[in-house]
Amino acid sequence: MSSKLEQSLQSGFIDQKLPAFGEYLPQFLVNDKNEGKKILTTILQELNNCEEFWFSVAFVTTNGVATLIQSLIDLEKKGVKGKILVSQYLNFTQPEALRRLLQFKNLEVKIAIDNSFHSKGYLFKKKDVYDLIIGSSNLTATALCSNIEWNLKITATPVSHIIFNAIKEFTSEYEKATAVDEVFLTQYETLYKKQIDYSRLLKKELVATSVKEIKPNLMQIEALKNIEHLRSQGKQKALLISATGTGKTYLSAFDAKAFNPKKLLFVVHRLNIANASKLAYETIFGGSKSMGIYSGSQKDLDADFIFCTIQTLAKDENLKQFASDHFDYIIIDETHRAGADSYQKILGHFNPKFLLGMTATPERTDGYDIFKSFDYNIAYEIRLHRALEEDILSPFHYYGVTDISVDGIVLEEKSDFKLLASQERIERIIEKSKVFGCDNGIVRGLIFCSKVEESKALSEAFNERGFKTIALSGETNESEREAAILKLELDNKELDYIFTVDIFNEGIDIPKVNQIILLRPTQSAIIFVQQLGRGLRKADDKHYLTVIDFIGNYSNNFLVPIALYGDTSYNKDSLRKLMASGSSLIPGTSTINFDQISREKIFKAIDTANLQQKKDLINDYKLLKYRIGRIPMMVDFIEQNGRDPQLFVKYSRSYFNFVASQEDDLKTKLSPSHILLLELFSNEIANAKRIEEVVIVKLLIEKETISTSELKQFIQDKYEIALSDKTIISCIQNLNFEFIAKPKNVVVFANDRIEFHTEFSDLLKNAEFKTYFIDLLKYAELKYDSHFSKGKYVDGFILYQKYSRKDVCRLLNWDRNEESTMFGYKLKHHTCPIFVNYHKEENIAASTKFDDRFINKNKFQWFTKPRRYLDSQEVIAINNYLNGLKLPLFIKKSNGESDDFYYMGDVTPIEDSFKETSLIDDHGKKVSVVKIDYSMNHPVEDAIYEYLTTTIEEEKEVKEKTEAKSSEEKMPFKILSLDAVVPFTNCIPLYTLEAAAGDFKIHDKIEEVKWVTLNEEFKYSKDYFVFQVNGESMNKIIPNGSYCLFKNDPGGSRNGKIVLVKSREINDTEMGYGYTVKLYESVKKESGEIWEHETIILKPRSTDPRYKDIVLTIDEETPVEIRGIFVKVLK
Repeated sequence: MSSKLEQSLQSGFIDQKLPAFGEYLPQFLVNDKNEGKKILTTILQELNNCEEFWFSVAFVTTNGVATLIQSLIDLEKKGVKGKILVSQYLNFTQPEALRRLLQFKNLEVKIAIDNSFHSKGYLFKKKDVYDLIIGSSNLTATALCSNIEWNLKITATPVSHIIFNAIKEFTSEYEKATAVDEVFLTQYETLYKKQIDYSRLLKKELVATSVKEIKPNLMQIEALKNIEHLRSQGKQKALLISATGTGKTYLSAFDAKAFNPKKLLFVVHRLNIANASKLAYETIFGGSKSMGIYSGSQKDLDADFIFCTIQTLAKDENLKQFASDHFDYIIIDETHRAGADSYQKILGHFNPKFLLGMTATPERTDGYDIFKSFDYNIAYEIRLHRALEEDILSPFHYYGVTDISVDGIVLEEKSDFKLLASQERIERIIEKSKVFGCDNGIVRGLIFCSKVEESKALSEAFNERGFKTIALSGETNESEREAAILKLELDNKELDYIFTVDIFNEGIDIPKVNQIILLRPTQSAIIFVQQLGRGLRKADDKHYLTVIDFIGNYSNNFLVPIALYGDTSYNKDSLRKLMASGSSLIPGTSTINFDQISREKIFKAIDTANLQQKKDLINDYKLLKYRIGRIPMMVDFIEQNGRDPQLFVKYSRSYFNFVASQEDDLKTKLSPSHILLLELFSNEIANAKRIEEVVIVKLLIEKETISTSELKQFIQDKYEIALSDKTIISCIQNLNFEFIAKPKNVVVFANDRIEFHTEFSDLLKNAEFKTYFIDLLKYAELKYDSHFSKGKYVDGFILYQKYSRKDVCRLLNWDRNEESTMFGYKLKHHTCPIFVNYHKEENIAASTKFDDRFINKNKFQWFTKPRRYLDSQEVIAINNYLNGLKLPLFIKKSNGESDDFYYMGDVTPIEDSFKETSLIDDHGKKVSVVKIDYSMNHPVEDAIYEYLTTTIEEEKEVKEKTEAKSSEEKMPFKILSLDAVVPFTNCIPLYTLEAAAGDFKIHDKIEEVKWVTLNEEFKYSKDYFVFQVNGESMNKIIPNGSYCLFKNDPGGSRNGKIVLVKSREINDTEMGYGYTVKLYESVKKESGEIWEHETIILKPRSTDPRYKDIVLTIDEETPVEIRGIFVKVLK
């Protein structure tokens, strides 16, 4: 360790070009949204890997605690202790934050009441070292996630000067500080509340004495410019796509003010929204326009601006009261509803000078083309992540937690109502709601359920436990809903929670909501975001939203990361990487957290999901076609953040084939030769694994002929890659499909120049073929460029990108695809790619259950194929790697993941690690293998390391329980509790080697051994005991691991008997030093009537010929003790 640390310090502080070990390398920690860096990520990694920790910070807030709370839960389970020292400086530390910390039994919390305390340090104890983070970051979400902060992380030994002084300083301040308990919190809360009340009063007075003009925010200004630009081009319609809570209504009011209509119509689907919209417009327009409501019995016909409900206006008798040109400007709120007959009726009746549609979710599945209704004029689009980034919405902390198993039954989509409303589940929901809490300790929550009856039952159960809740459904009228919302929002709130199913998915404003609990399976990413959006509106004194999502065994769990991270590519690898990234890619101070089991449920759902079902592909194809107003190409899906076009390729062999299945006029446009080549290029060339073939073809389309020097220069200029002649030859073979043994005439390479073959040039004359072919090349280039990084590029491969065995053969410049014979590894052309399935299934052959694993981020343990020895040719070749052998390592977490592997970088064998060992095959026989340790040429990055190495906890737990139960069922006895033991009357002792090392007789204290009652009829006495025999040396009679009945040695002849023997001469690797179980045979020496043992021979009875006789020479110094005579194997 010390040499690695020293080497890393040299790199960190003297010369960055020197090699270093990632875990010891000093790091400069900052928040950088462009690079997806958050100081929080490092803090969480340190917590998850430490043995103990100390925080010393001036300020702590509930938002800061919320970012760590899932890790603190995990640490409490593991028994990892921590000390947190905070300050009362300026009374900034929030009492509620301290209370949240006190709920953890493994934490000690103290507060320095001296106002000079202003430190910011985080110290973590690990096995051999300490990690210290010191700098500017307090324990607040902004400091850990979004502020400009500078922090230094260093690693040092416990005896280093810096760690010694850091611990000394912390200990000194900690001893002087005041313990945080309920007594202190009560006093501090009073002081804190007075300060907050005073601040509010000052703010209120400031507002009262100033004229507050509402102005558009940055994003609204951009949208207003776009709308005005559309109008300047003569456009009369526009569609605004904006996430819930981002101010669509105010934006429309700002544009209406710029347009200055005489008459304006604002169409909504609920009266409460009409009233709220009217209020917003009155704020912007003041008294310059008269405004009225047109809904139900209230019909303010003479108002300049009318806010109406669709249900009232769509009635014939009401609609005919207005001429078609009565309104200059019409706004349709929640425009995704515009496909309904009532909306179509209104849109068909009126002819305004300008029509503005507003929606957060324009995607529809009923076939209606919303975009066409607005002439495909998208004025502006702001989705959830952009709104969070611009600080328009409240930040949120999402916690994915495992839903309970009730009586051993895990909740699923179709779970019985009794399970959904069981007492056990209710208690868990309440427990988690308290653990994760809310921003200020005063919860105002929405709970989304899967069924109305579940909603009602849970509400009743919460009320019985002292909560104030109500269940709302489609049965409750508008006034009842408004009354419930008011009770939730009052300063002295009268409700804690509102339970519902889906009536609050859209069109409702409850800004003060600070906790949302999701108790239903995620069936739609759109609905997930809608329900999340109910709590994302900002409100005074609201710091963040808590989201608690109970995750069961739901098949659609893969939709959770799609919704949270906004990735609609449906690319499995992208979703896995987003899950592994945690909160680092989420804008601002928002965080995403999962407990280990729920995380693995999502990974499992990603693995098993079919993301290329025909109906889904057709739906996404139509949505994009509606959106852009024409047949979409592959590049359009990339530019519009749509589904990964490769999924269409996988389904139909080429994107053209899929489009042709949807567009009748395309089916006869291409010949079979065109179609075949598009299929081949789609699957073998343009899969974005290697860019050189794509570059060659693109350059040939532009120039008709290119030289290898031109090609090399292009690659060097764009990617800073030195292109080898071998790779060029490989590209030519691949372009002509010789690599996959399906040769075609595509390119010709002669005299150092490349050009198209005449056959292919003729095919390119077909305009349709050329269009789809060029689109395919553009897609491949865009996809490759999106994940290309010069720093991660290694001889054709990109670190942590996925490759199939076929891809690997191709990128290693092999002349043909050999994936069908490439299992585990293969030596060829001075290369030896290694493929590892990290978590192996239980049902695979025993001889292939290799313990391939990371020792740490710099070292990987690996095993050869069975029946290999140190002198095997391939082992010798690997050992002689300095002769020019390239060893790239590829790993996937499990077979369920896919056929592709992550490239982990090249590896170097550690010379003294080659060891010949063995595995037991399915027939119980030992099979030779060679274990080799590799040094990782690139230390593994944290996220991918954690993803690959983390055990699937739920499966592990189930397996352990099953094995324990199975083991218990297989035991030939029952172990008695001490109060049930009557020695040698109802039980006999079960001895272990540790017990046997002492006096192998009846023990004075029965606690020293376990006492067992046999599963068969037996006459108990002091003559018998039970002993477990391990090993294969007696497997013809005693199978390995058997529990056997032994009898105390009565003396007399033992020849031919199986005995348990102790002697200092014995060194039995199976039973331990000094003990063995063998067949007894003795050689006696007679002298007259007296005889004595000369030698004792202990004979194995094994199918393995390697076990030999143990011959003991008897003398006074090495006595042989017979501890027991074998009676039988217990069953």
